[in-house]
This record gives sequence, C-alpha cells and structure tokens, in this order.
Amino acid sequence: MSINDNGIMEALKENPQNGFRMLMAKYQESVYWHIRRLVVSHDDAQDASQETFVRIYRSFGNYRGDCSLRSWIYRIATNEALRIISKRRQEVVSIESETTGVNLIQGDNYIDFDDKVAVKLQKAILLLPPKQQLAFNLRYYEELGFDEIAKIADSTPTSIKASYHIAKEKIIKYMNSND
Repeated sequence: MSINDNGIMEALKENPQNGFRMLMAKYQESVYWHIRRLVVSHDDAQDASQETFVRIYRSFGNYRGDCSLRSWIYRIATNEALRIISKRRQEVVSIESETTGVNLIQGDNYIDFDDKVAVKLQKAILLLPPKQQLAFNLRYYEELGFDEIAKIADSTPTSIKASYHIAKEKIIKYMNSND
C-alpha cells in the first residue's frame, strides 16, 4: 500500500507522531540517497538525513503548501547536504583529498566496485559544481521535473534545465575521455 502525501499531511495534523512515522516510511530511503549522492560519505549522509527529518518535524507547522510536500522535503534535505559540502569547502577541499572528494567512493562499502561504469559516473558527477550536481541527480535518479527541481533548488526552471544539460554534457565528455 502506498502512502500519499495528503494522507501524511492529515496524519501530521491529527497525530504528529503517527504522521511522522508515515513520512519516514515514505521518504527516509529516497532522502538518504538524494543526500548521499551529493555528500558521498555514508556517515555524512546519515547525519544530514537525520537532521533533515528533525527539521521537518520541528517546522511542519510552517509548511505553507506553496509547493508539494516532496519538494519541501527535498529542499530541506538539499540544504542539509549543501551545508555539509560548504563546511568541507571551508577546509580547503581537493578532488584528490583523502577525507573528501572522489577518493571517498573507493573507501565506501555501499558501492559496487565491479560496476566500473557506475563508479566512473559517480566520479564524473562529483566533478560538477553543486548546482549542476543537484540538477543532474534530481532529474536522473529521482526523475523529477524541472519545475519541481527549481522549487527544491530555489531557482528557475530555465536555470535548472540549463544546469542539467551542461552537467549531462560534462558527464558524457568525462565518460568518453577517461578510460
């Protein structure tokens, strides 16, 4: 049985704990993987996911309904992921860094290293600027429309569409040139 967003919102109003359980059942895994694709590290993704759901629980009363519940949740999750990325950048991140960047992929137990194309794709995505990563990940993995991604990224659909296509071209170029 699939849980719909209207049912979750009603449950959150009537019985916050039950509604929150429903929200977690529907969104916990997808939010984790959305964040994970941005921050790479499993530990960082777990921390950001947990903080995302704490923020959702605390601020549900402020949800105005001017976007879908899914968009609102992904926007909070994206902000948490970007906060972690920003904190890392303050530590002078390098793509070759041992504690951040592409090398995290190689130390990760959750990635199938036998799938060389998938590993190469992840490396290509990590080379993109954050806005292009976000646009690509939400479109490619979550199959969201440009309008919804724009709401999540606090941008315009035109800008998101451009970011996605630029990201796609960079990824294709990387995939074709790095053997």
